[in-house]
Amino acid sequence: MKRLITLAMLALFSVGLLSGCNTVAGAGKDVQKAGEKVEDTANKCSDGKC
Repeated sequence: MKRLITLAMLALFSVGLLSGCNTVAGAGKDVQKAGEKVEDTANKCSDGKC
């Protein structure tokens, strides 16, 4: 019985860890796109005429 509980807890932990990785990867992509927009705006405004 202890082995079954241990395996169930390990499975739940693994699922949580894997879904966390997907969330972090998605957040990283969002931050990257926001950074690209800021960089594009900075390049357009580099001559002082925004």
